[in-house]
Amino acid sequence: MLGSTHGTLTTDFRARVEACGESPRTAVHSSAAPSADDAVPLDVSGRPLYAEVPDLDRFFRPESVAVIGASDAEGRPNTGITHQLIAWAERVGARIHPVHPTRPTVFGLTCHASVADLPEQVDLAVLLVADPLPVIEELAETKVKFAVAFASGFAETGDAGAAAQERLGAAVRGSGLRLLGPNTNLNAFEEFREDLDGPAIALITQSGHQGRPVYTLQELGIRLSHWAPTGNEADLETSDFISYFAEQPEVGAIACYVEGLKDGRAFLLAADHAARNGVPVVAVKVGRTETGARMAASHTGKLTGADTVVDAAMRQFGVIRVDGLDELQDTAALLARARRPKADGVVVYSISGGTGAHFSDLATEAGLTLPTLSQAKQDELHQWIPGYLNVANPVDNGGHPVGDWRGRKIIDAILADPSVGVLICPITGPFPPMSDKLAQDLVDAAEQSDKLVCVIWGSPVGTEDAYRTTLLGSSRVATFRTFGNCITAVRAYLGHHRFTAGYRSPFEDAPRTPSPSYRKAQALMRPSQQLSEHAAKQLLRAYGIRVPREQLVTSAAAAVRAAGLVGYPVVMKASGPQLGHKTELGLVKIGLTSASQIRDAYRELTDIARYENVPLDGILVCQMVERGVEMVVGVTQDDLFGPTVTVGLGGVLVEVLHDAAVRVPPFGEDQARAMLRELRGHALLEGVRGAPPADVDALVEVVLRIQRMALELGDELSELDINPLMVLPRGQGAVALDALAICR
Repeated sequence: MLGSTHGTLTTDFRARVEACGESPRTAVHSSAAPSADDAVPLDVSGRPLYAEVPDLDRFFRPESVAVIGASDAEGRPNTGITHQLIAWAERVGARIHPVHPTRPTVFGLTCHASVADLPEQVDLAVLLVADPLPVIEELAETKVKFAVAFASGFAETGDAGAAAQERLGAAVRGSGLRLLGPNTNLNAFEEFREDLDGPAIALITQSGHQGRPVYTLQELGIRLSHWAPTGNEADLETSDFISYFAEQPEVGAIACYVEGLKDGRAFLLAADHAARNGVPVVAVKVGRTETGARMAASHTGKLTGADTVVDAAMRQFGVIRVDGLDELQDTAALLARARRPKADGVVVYSISGGTGAHFSDLATEAGLTLPTLSQAKQDELHQWIPGYLNVANPVDNGGHPVGDWRGRKIIDAILADPSVGVLICPITGPFPPMSDKLAQDLVDAAEQSDKLVCVIWGSPVGTEDAYRTTLLGSSRVATFRTFGNCITAVRAYLGHHRFTAGYRSPFEDAPRTPSPSYRKAQALMRPSQQLSEHAAKQLLRAYGIRVPREQLVTSAAAAVRAAGLVGYPVVMKASGPQLGHKTELGLVKIGLTSASQIRDAYRELTDIARYENVPLDGILVCQMVERGVEMVVGVTQDDLFGPTVTVGLGGVLVEVLHDAAVRVPPFGEDQARAMLRELRGHALLEGVRGAPPADVDALVEVVLRIQRMALELGDELSELDINPLMVLPRGQGAVALDALAICR
């Protein structure tokens, strides 16, 4: 593999996949990443546009290993760890060197007094010491490539531990080595079964115990290739391992248990790298609730991030988020092993009409497509299935046909339909010999087909031969124990392949140099201040976003003149740098149609401002825009991902319904439109109860211009809120009626 320890970007992924034979995934690489000799390009904010892939080959397959603090004394914790490391080193073919200041030998191996006494430069040092910091400094002098620190008592314990972890991280950054941990464990050195074939799952966990369910998939015949227990991530983090695993030809899917993300941008770059290579990433990310977030922080000492942003960011970059460890197992296993689908259509086939109807309801509600089979296909199936049974989809065979030669004919006929990509057969309980014959026919048919066959074995016992031997013995049938897990996995499988089939990295189009708009906007920014509405609208104008005709005035006479120029009816609003919600203070007057109303409104607005002690820079006299759909578009700063863009229903609805969608820049037009489709109130944009369709194209253009602003002003803009953005009827554009901007 090309590159150094600190990472380069490889471009030979496709060639290495092809050299390894057939794979269930297809390398995407919609555009080439920089080669090893190229500098990583940066966006307009100076952030990298591609993941830097660390070369972790010598971590997982070292030639030489030092165990610092090795022991063979009976009853000592380090003794068991040392013994396990010796066994692991033997399996991977590494030379092992115990290090302890007072022991001449450990388990019969020569023991060295210090790191300086090691007989050779080692690839990996395992630190069985309470304070790894002094050892890190010693290892740096001997050019060790990797180190693992098991010690706890760092950021997971509070401020003092976080400070100690920061010192450890700083020492690593200047040392030239890469560190796993602290607060990690031995999972990276587990024994993996080597008698299993096919694409493997690579596992990343911040809690070792939470990876056990995925590790035990090996007992069901599913291959596991790597396990990275990242712990507190003082140096190596989840994103490093995602990027590395996405380059390994044997890896069919990456399964992650994530408590907190160290660097949101690095995570997105890693997810982007996996998507380019067509490698699915399935993740459990804790912290959906306030309680879960607190627990995660206490365990790993990192931010969990606003969960709505985490969820949106994962979806945006193709990371498949699941809730439970059982879903993580089943979804990762299916994605690792199943070939690319031939079609999106799902057919449900069962020996019970009730079972088929029940499963079909759940599958349809989850968004799976259950196509109605053609009349010709139904006629073909009725050759073997009684005519009174439904075979349109779901297909009910009535039971008896599965007991003879007809069973296989039915399955083959369904799989031959070009609209069918997935056949799902729920077997709610064993009913031998019928269920045994059905299981065998499904396995045999799957071996001859290039389409996915899934079986749900509903028996709570799980010791039946049809399950343990027939179904689990097949590498082509995906077997589940619950309806829900099957639906989750199949939906993820079809969604992943749709996503990667047309994937173009959003980082490709990220701006790399400031626009003329940025230079105009910079002159308007006021550090640590909130801009007045008038100034905020000038900021929008700088980025080509339409605002109403309006004038800022400082006298009643000027207000009357401005109304004549703007055109009646008008809206009058107080404008000042400390004004947020003006309506609540009575600082907005709408529908004014005469000079006398203008003068009265001016006097009332200025009186209220004086009474409330609110400084003004003037009164805005604005064009009144009435007909359209009120939306909100804004920018906020997320602790993990930086600037984020939000779009939702505007006016008071944003506060009542919280109907909004979020994305992390950069993103393109497809994601902007996807944001709108996610809104529960999306139908309002299409026109309801006689209202004309809204100008969605103009709304999308505003969203894209706002994300450009977010990218360019990310370090200077704390918050931006356009509410309402009035989206006019189709072809008439969109107008920002009000705006709030807070500078950093």
